[in-house]
Amino acid sequence: MARSNSNVLPLLISLVFTLALLGGAGLLVMRLLGRQNLLPPLSSNSTLQSSSPPPPAGSEVSTEPAAKTFNEVKAVPNGVFAYGGSTTWAPIRGFLDPIILRAWPNFQLRYTDPPSGTPGSGSGIRMLLNGQLAFAQSSRSLNAQEQQQAAAKGLKLVEIPVAIDGLAIAVNPRLNIPGLTVQQMVDIFTGKLTNWSQVGGPNLAIAAFSRRPEDGGTVEYFIQEVLGGQPFGSNVTLVRDTTDGLRRVAATLGGIYYGSAPEIVGQCTVRPLPLGRQPNQYVPPYREPYVDPSQCPGRRNVLNHAAFQDGTYPITRRLFVIAKGDNSPDAQAGRAYANLLLSDQGQLLIEQAGYVRLR
Repeated sequence: MARSNSNVLPLLISLVFTLALLGGAGLLVMRLLGRQNLLPPLSSNSTLQSSSPPPPAGSEVSTEPAAKTFNEVKAVPNGVFAYGGSTTWAPIRGFLDPIILRAWPNFQLRYTDPPSGTPGSGSGIRMLLNGQLAFAQSSRSLNAQEQQQAAAKGLKLVEIPVAIDGLAIAVNPRLNIPGLTVQQMVDIFTGKLTNWSQVGGPNLAIAAFSRRPEDGGTVEYFIQEVLGGQPFGSNVTLVRDTTDGLRRVAATLGGIYYGSAPEIVGQCTVRPLPLGRQPNQYVPPYREPYVDPSQCPGRRNVLNHAAFQDGTYPITRRLFVIAKGDNSPDAQAGRAYANLLLSDQGQLLIEQAGYVRLR
């Protein structure tokens, strides 16, 4: 009997040890699988801020993982491709496009102004519809009329969001006012408010300036999305461009002008004004603390990226690449350009150009 027990005991010890090894390996495998399941899906949407401005209906958002560098972007065609459109895009064109050319020397982009009139989102989309551009850059979404015109020509256009922008308000730096609500700004540009004392400022006439409604996507966006389609009041003076508008504000104590935030926030001669959805809940378009113009250009205000990205700042919008929705070389060029901007390198450079990254 004692001999039988002596034979069984080693077997039991060996069995327990084997089960322990198998259990540990199984637990390790389960942990690894569990970790794998906890990883976020590799899609472009997983990198978007959940509270960032949603893309308009009809926008094409890629579900492919973003490339890390320009050189890793796939399907970049060879050739010379004309493009153009929004003046808001000018800093991006000037900063990013030469770097894209160094990475893809056979992907040559030629900026093209409209044959007549001023450049802008609308003129760029018209030129795209007329076959004058391979793709267009826009600071607003496609409107119904443009979609109808494309359909009448047998074309399909897609809008691909690549960055976040916002509108900022510029006033004279000597104007003593803490901020405006969006409704007060609307009432100023529609002529309902004409004196700064009506919004808590000094007894001083408001001198409102704007580019012409036909001059580009920023003005179109402001009229349609901010003013709700209301026309400008008779108190609004129309100016040639943003440079002219900012010059007028700097020379006029009661002056006010709106424009793309990156074009306004870093200026030395005007003050970017905080905006709010409610009174006394103003959000600055610049990162605090505020840099007084007297310290400029040694120091400049920089964009409040966090407030633009999470939607705290009340007037934000997306910048779009407008491309053809077919398999033509022009369509390939538009999609490739968008994918370059949506790469990790492209998004970093967009931020360095003064805009807000989308992903």
